[in-house]
Amino acid sequence: MYVVEKICGVGYTVDMKILSLELNNFRNYKHVAVDFKDGLNILYGKNASGKTNMLESVYLCSIFHSPRTTKDKEMVLIGEDKATVSLVLQTKYKKQTINLQIDEKGKKRVLVNNIPLNRAGELFGVLGVVFFSPDEMKLVKESPQERRRFMDVGLSQQQRSYFSALQRYNKTVKQKNNLLKEWRGNRNIDDMLDVWDTCLAKEGAVIISKRLAYIETLNDAASKFHTAISSEKEKLVLSYESTIKTESSKADISDIEKQLYESIVSSRSKDKELGYCTVGPHRDDIKIEINGKDSRKFASQGQQRTVALALKLGEVIIYKNEIGEPPILLLDDVLSELDIGRQKLLLEMTEGFQTILTCTEYTLDDKGNRIHVSYGVARNIN
Repeated sequence: MYVVEKICGVGYTVDMKILSLELNNFRNYKHVAVDFKDGLNILYGKNASGKTNMLESVYLCSIFHSPRTTKDKEMVLIGEDKATVSLVLQTKYKKQTINLQIDEKGKKRVLVNNIPLNRAGELFGVLGVVFFSPDEMKLVKESPQERRRFMDVGLSQQQRSYFSALQRYNKTVKQKNNLLKEWRGNRNIDDMLDVWDTCLAKEGAVIISKRLAYIETLNDAASKFHTAISSEKEKLVLSYESTIKTESSKADISDIEKQLYESIVSSRSKDKELGYCTVGPHRDDIKIEINGKDSRKFASQGQQRTVALALKLGEVIIYKNEIGEPPILLLDDVLSELDIGRQKLLLEMTEGFQTILTCTEYTLDDKGNRIHVSYGVARNIN
């Protein structure tokens, strides 16, 4: 009985898995092709050899954005006019191919099964991934924007309706903010704001409702992982902090919409003065408590790492339960921050779904598909 089975009460089979990955002119890779297997895949080699670059290419094929940079042209090998990523994926029902191209200006183009996608949102749901690196500790102590991004990525991968509502909401916030910056002298300002506020309340209610349900489920899954990783010394509690008073996912969405609209309208004078919209899900947060204390203020580095890892493992469980097969877990340099006991526990937790792990050296045991990475060269060892 695996630890994951004990925590989740379910057995896992590897349904979603990456079979192969080919990179051309991507980051420090001129050309490389590797094969992946069920379960644990270990990318090992010296620092700065290109291990994280390979994880980045997989993430890119799922989310369409890099987890490391907002300048996509940085992913093109210096001196080349384009980079390509080709990934072959096996899901429960079929095999799929994802081909992604980035030109020297950073413009991206993606094809799934040789069919071009017109919008980035169409890529969500093809390849599910959960990415963890030491940088993910910022989830705990940095700005609420990081925690909102965590929710948005997790939910968008599982529910395209959420991604669509989020896109419409963010576009409306931007339009309203532009109006609030230059409203003085506009006699029709309140009538115009009424239009934007009605739209914000409608789309915002969908976002809040889905986030409430997500955090309730995540709280159950992540707290169990956190208890195991912390050797049962700490209790993790997550809750959704909203600009409205609704605290339960069981609340009627029309009630959420009504409350949100009233809150937005009541803040209108303040918004006019500040020049931006101050109320709505774009201002919400996740409250993270460890043993009753707000970890956003008081967590140590070790606690931040444990919380972030528990959140990511919880995300895996939610994705599996929602979609019916677990996502690919990408673990970047996570073992170096854990003692031997927690390293073994983490790897035991990841049994049953495909994991791609990076490290400088791997000494725990002989399990796993090993891929040696050395400055732009990668090859399967076994």
